[in-house]
Amino acid sequence: MSHSPAKQDSLGDGLSDRQVGMISIAGIIGAGLFVGSANAIATAGPAVLLSYAMTGVLVLLVMRMLGEMAVLQPDSGSFSTYAAKAIGPWAGFTIGWLYWWFWVLLIPVEAIAGADILHAYFPSIASWQFTTAIILLLTVTNLFSVKNFGAFEFWFAIIKVVAIIGFIGIGIVAISGYWPLANVSGVAHLYNSIGFMPHGFGAVLTGILLTIFSFFGAEVVTIAAVESKDPGKKISRAINLVVYRIALFYLLSIFLVVSLVAWNDPQLLAQGTFQYVLSTLNFPGAKLVVDLVVLIAVCSCMNSGLYTASRMLYSLGKRGNAPASCATVSNGGVPRVAVLGSTLAGFVACIANYAFPGEVFAFLISTTGAIALIVYLVIAVSQLRMRTAMEKQGITPDFKMWLFPWLTWLSILMIVSVLGYMFYLPQYRYESLMTLMVTFMVLCVGVYITGKRRKQAAYPAGRLAKEKIQVVRH
Repeated sequence: MSHSPAKQDSLGDGLSDRQVGMISIAGIIGAGLFVGSANAIATAGPAVLLSYAMTGVLVLLVMRMLGEMAVLQPDSGSFSTYAAKAIGPWAGFTIGWLYWWFWVLLIPVEAIAGADILHAYFPSIASWQFTTAIILLLTVTNLFSVKNFGAFEFWFAIIKVVAIIGFIGIGIVAISGYWPLANVSGVAHLYNSIGFMPHGFGAVLTGILLTIFSFFGAEVVTIAAVESKDPGKKISRAINLVVYRIALFYLLSIFLVVSLVAWNDPQLLAQGTFQYVLSTLNFPGAKLVVDLVVLIAVCSCMNSGLYTASRMLYSLGKRGNAPASCATVSNGGVPRVAVLGSTLAGFVACIANYAFPGEVFAFLISTTGAIALIVYLVIAVSQLRMRTAMEKQGITPDFKMWLFPWLTWLSILMIVSVLGYMFYLPQYRYESLMTLMVTFMVLCVGVYITGKRRKQAAYPAGRLAKEKIQVVRH
């Protein structure tokens, strides 16, 4: 019988410095900024800038906490591994599977969004055919080498960054009064439509719920950096730059949007944020340009989602929390079973969307409503416990959370408050309850499996057999 070549038991290090750098940028730039931000603007008005600023501060603090742990111990399981050590194996199991679930369901969401854009330009080809093609293409690129993922994400990120910088440049020229294609200038829209905070501070808090999920994905760099040389250095560098990226990509671009157009114009929601602004400025081909950028953004998000889900599944397999086959790695350092398993789950969700439109898929998506906040909460609690334990042992990390433990406790309070506000608002209560239901189910399974494994470790088979024999003889 012939034997297949021996497989390595760990991931490779095929990501270059520039790829890891661009992945860290791509993680916080999704389609939500280009299109979805219109919902947040319509909800909070110009005061959405406060929503983005408050969310940005929270994400910055969470990333700093995660960075402290990741620089000390880079791991493809990231916060799931740290939760297992700091809180307990059941916590690592639960948050790892919830995170996998989130990204697996994001794969069809992004693929369907991209397919709808393509179908609008090529109506003779059905949306489901585009969806299938996008999923297969990005699956193939992830199957053979992490360099393929890195190359795709590098160029995806470049296009997104160029698009945002271009938009910011156009916006600055416009508010300065020098835009030649439209008669616009100044920032009067910030306050001349029922004021800066038209719906009160409550709407600003609601805006946080709409904006926080735009930032989710920044943590991917702590997973991707593991497949590069000197991951700790790359993680610390990427996290140090997070504050500037949030300020540039989100705060400045959204400031320009609410300065140039009326926040309550129905066309803002109808066309999407960037497209409506460019259309107002009479920018030639605004719809085509924004559609192309959004298509790149959704493909980038899907590419990251498939990569991240597969690495988390690989890590779960390594720790015995998923089938052992998920931890097998090809000669190229790719966990192919984990990639295929994640793709298959996403593909099944796609089929559910087309077979039962508006039913099964909508329910599945509702179960991910608060997962981002739960992940952030677990990161904060893990860092609190790990840092406290290190300080008792006299260990001082090189990359530290600021003002520990006060900012860690503040972050926990902020996250719990936002979660509580989700349950308080009727429009978010269903999603919150669905996420809570899935979390409880995974938690129960995690407690059972990790508890059973702990008992087996305490009473190995040989010892149990010996004890049984002694009982019989007695």
